[in-house]
Amino acid sequence: MLGSMMQQPLLVSSLLTHAERHHGEQEIVSRRVEGDLHRYTFAQMASRARRLANALGALGVKPGTRVATLAWNGHRHLELYYAVSGSGAVLHTLNPRLHPDQVTWIADDAEDEVIFFDLSFLPLVEAIAPRARTLRHYIALTDRAHMPAQTRIPNLLCYEDLLATQLDRFEWPVFDENTASSLCYTSGTTGNPKGALYSHRSTVLHTYAIALPDSLSCSARDVILPVVPMFHVNAWGLPYAACMVGAKLVLPGPFLDGKSLHTLFEGEGVTMSAGVPTVWQGLLAHVEANNLGFSTMRRTVIGGSACPPAMMQAFQERYDVDVLHAWGMTEISPLGTACTLKPRQLRLPAQAQLALKSKQGRVVFGVDMKIVGEDGRELPRDGRAAGELLVRGPWVVSRYFKGAGGDPLVDGWFPTGDVATIDADGFMQITDRSKDVIKSGGEWIGSIDLENIAMSHPEVAMAACIAARHPKWDERPLLVVVRKPGSTLDREALLAHFEGRIAKWWTPDDVVFVDAIPLGATGKMLKNKLREQFADHLLQAA
Repeated sequence: MLGSMMQQPLLVSSLLTHAERHHGEQEIVSRRVEGDLHRYTFAQMASRARRLANALGALGVKPGTRVATLAWNGHRHLELYYAVSGSGAVLHTLNPRLHPDQVTWIADDAEDEVIFFDLSFLPLVEAIAPRARTLRHYIALTDRAHMPAQTRIPNLLCYEDLLATQLDRFEWPVFDENTASSLCYTSGTTGNPKGALYSHRSTVLHTYAIALPDSLSCSARDVILPVVPMFHVNAWGLPYAACMVGAKLVLPGPFLDGKSLHTLFEGEGVTMSAGVPTVWQGLLAHVEANNLGFSTMRRTVIGGSACPPAMMQAFQERYDVDVLHAWGMTEISPLGTACTLKPRQLRLPAQAQLALKSKQGRVVFGVDMKIVGEDGRELPRDGRAAGELLVRGPWVVSRYFKGAGGDPLVDGWFPTGDVATIDADGFMQITDRSKDVIKSGGEWIGSIDLENIAMSHPEVAMAACIAARHPKWDERPLLVVVRKPGSTLDREALLAHFEGRIAKWWTPDDVVFVDAIPLGATGKMLKNKLREQFADHLLQAA
């Protein structure tokens, strides 16, 4: 017997319609590429999204057409989120931090036909335009007054001119909720990137999930500033969640330095933010150097890579900002876990709570996960056994765009490439990426634990731990460290910092001090680059 409830498809456009009807007066504030601070409401955004949907139709965009963006977090990019997907086309957020060759390859693979871009990316678009095979229309996300006087892009269109020619009358179409809504490519360090093609259904379900109290806990009482870029897995879903719950949304544009972010936090009363650890390093450095604080911000979500416990402590103890550790990946839309403590854990001593918060947390309902050994069998959830992490759920990819890489699933589960433990309470902790694990004398050493200890030293700005070849043990841990300005920290002092914190045989064999650690397009450390440079360091020292 079937139930007798309505069948109403879950569509991205329904989020916008809801926001306009029930939170129409709520503000969206954007720091624009032009430098000014732009303000309008959800109702005004919805009106412009309808105009944009009409403009897309006039450009020949049809259901399924891929529409690319090269843009920062701003109100025009937000309008594209809803107008493109809502009209039945596919939003493809390109990562402008990639090399022009990579951007060209991805745009060609996606078969993008239209591209919208912020003016700061004009040189990048000029570089790819002669080579992109499928792009037909180029639109600058600005007004007529700021259009470039000269450009090598033929027939460049102006975004505000396009909207001005269209009416604010558009009926959002109703279609199958499994229709593709947006496309994001992985930021893999080996091989060509692969596309994760999200559906309307997966996007709306993911939005419900991140708004839950034990997840990212988004509400109409929040002022949300996503530092994580809208070109990085749809800013972790926060532009959708803001519409769902009616939260004020603050978009920082290209101004992501510590001073600019802090000014925006204070000026707009931001209560919640989200980003990768490298962004928060810059913000904390600015706040500490200028003896500042946070008057309204009370929580921040940190993901993308493991948050060092020292950073977590600094936010909590010095500035009364709670850090919510989260984990996910492009293939999971991206949220898989959030580290919200259970009631009895709130009664634990501070250090015990910190140890729990340093884990990546519990699954959000809708995601299931397990860890398996080398034989493929599930390992116990005892917080000690470490194995490859597998996930499944309605916002987890079942295959890559165009079938790239073949069938990625293992018995219906997606292999994440992470090595993790899961404890009896369901708290998952990433101990390493499978490609970053250090195997010394047949035993695994987790690089993340060693990096966290190094980062807890007051004179360390950034640390990466890699596997270096060893004549006896096959591999041994090597620390690559960036010192804070003015520091004279040496090898012996840093290695002494590890004493009593780990098993002695886990202690890194050596330390290399560098001026900078290479970062990828999403702010993650590029350990593959470090391995290329330092893989033989211990052999040379032997």
